[in-house]
Amino acid sequence: MSTATTVLLDELATDRAGTPVADRLRDWAAVGRPELRRAGLLRGAARSGTVVWAGGLAWAAQRGVDAPHGVAPSAFLVPALVTAGGIALRAVLLSAAEAAAARGARAVRESLRARLVEAALPAHGPARADVDDTAVTQAVDGEVDELGDWLTEYLPARTTMLLGSGLVLAAIAWRSWFVALLVLVATPLLPANLKVIGLGTQTAVRAQLTAVRTYRSRLLDHLRGLPTLVGLGAHDEAAGALAGYDREVAGRTEKVLRIAFLSTAWIELLITGTLAVVATYCGLVLLDYLRLPLVPDHMSLSAALFVLLLVPAYFAPARELAAGYHARARATAAAGLLAPLLDTGGVTTAPAAPAARRETPAPGLLLEAVTVRHPGRSAPALDEVDVRLAPGCRLVVTGPSGAGKSTLLAVAAGLLAPLSGRALHVLDGRSVPADPGRVAWVGQPAHLLPGTLRENLLLARPAASDDELLDALAALGFTDLLAALPRGLDTPLGERGTGLSSGQSQQLALVRALLRDAPLLCLDEPTAHLDPEAERRVISALRTLAHDRTVLLATHSPALLDLADQVLTLDHGRTR
Repeated sequence: MSTATTVLLDELATDRAGTPVADRLRDWAAVGRPELRRAGLLRGAARSGTVVWAGGLAWAAQRGVDAPHGVAPSAFLVPALVTAGGIALRAVLLSAAEAAAARGARAVRESLRARLVEAALPAHGPARADVDDTAVTQAVDGEVDELGDWLTEYLPARTTMLLGSGLVLAAIAWRSWFVALLVLVATPLLPANLKVIGLGTQTAVRAQLTAVRTYRSRLLDHLRGLPTLVGLGAHDEAAGALAGYDREVAGRTEKVLRIAFLSTAWIELLITGTLAVVATYCGLVLLDYLRLPLVPDHMSLSAALFVLLLVPAYFAPARELAAGYHARARATAAAGLLAPLLDTGGVTTAPAAPAARRETPAPGLLLEAVTVRHPGRSAPALDEVDVRLAPGCRLVVTGPSGAGKSTLLAVAAGLLAPLSGRALHVLDGRSVPADPGRVAWVGQPAHLLPGTLRENLLLARPAASDDELLDALAALGFTDLLAALPRGLDTPLGERGTGLSSGQSQQLALVRALLRDAPLLCLDEPTAHLDPEAERRVISALRTLAHDRTVLLATHSPALLDLADQVLTLDHGRTR
């Protein structure tokens, strides 16, 4: 048993070979491995229930044969209880195994999703300029789920095969060593089939997942540009192009399913052939037709029925491993797409301590020869820009649209890594890498999420009470905002703050910045598209918000220049 099983496991467990993708899969599964190993042990132990109920059934059949003139029903009571006990034991152990596998897989998926979101969002370091929004969405929503069957089926199945098949084989050998030898001879035929099919499956699945990602990206681009396409009369051509991508995805999915069905059919054929050979041997022995040297020629009905019931049970873990091997090919293909999103390609800064502003001094800002070039553009967004700002001071960045104001703020906040140069925060005389953990950002337009007004404010400080939210509104002079809303803090907001005016949305963004209580405040066009009265109120709130903070403010509005300690004018990425 050990030799044949070892051959199979060594062939199938190629994730131990040290390839980059295999190493990643092993590392990703580490968080759920204890539960997955427990699932494999429980599934293997469940085979003992199969042995018990097969023994009870064979016992009952033997009792019926041994009493040709009839037997009292009570004689079958004990065998029936043994059979029922075996079935119950198997059901309980399998139920516990499924629960353990689900827990382990859930832990791995949650860990990967958290890492993907953390890698995509610039929480503690520069954003990835090479990451597409659709790729991240597809990874979180679809490609992580491709690992599910590999986690719940393949990883536990290897442990199940060692334990479960070993238990069943020992039981078969107890009643017939020759039948045990027959199933052992058939066991090594599995790896070659699975190895060849696995290579084809991995290639087909990777092509399918890539096609799905491309299709979603194209669909999103078409939806974003739908008004333009309709205006140009090109919507029919766009629909035709999307239909072509849809047919490509369908064709690749059909190919993957065809390979999966063929691999399953081969495994079933192998198992059925082995069972036919065992059944033929048992039948010939029972009929006393077999006379071969070294081959046992005697077997009771009980033993024959027992081994016939257990041969499929011996191959059941191999069948599960075969299904898991296809899942492993899908997981390997998905890992190849997930890995670039999880690899940061650089060293991220350590998270800033989430201390309150009064405990964290306002930082200074130092930009040294910063150059930024956006993908697909020949001219740099920033070209050798230098900025030096003392702690607690206010810098207003002006210039025409496209001059690089927003890019400069993003670099200063640590949200965007420069192509060359350095972006530093100065804390107590020490220069450290720019870190978004020290920053409160107010963009243009203000980003509000679907939910209540309270839920949008709590994004900045989840533990804040209603009194603290009201105090923040009052501190910036926005108490009348709640009075103008029908349900106060419970007022529901739609996508992008639907239900509020531009001025009200901007006021809420400033309140969130106050609740964030970060020592560095970055404001990107905070008064854009506001009427004069709303602009006046926002500027008044900014004077309060800027107190005891370092402030970077990008604007076109001359009214905001009065807030500045320094003014920096940009033109085509250069300072003037």
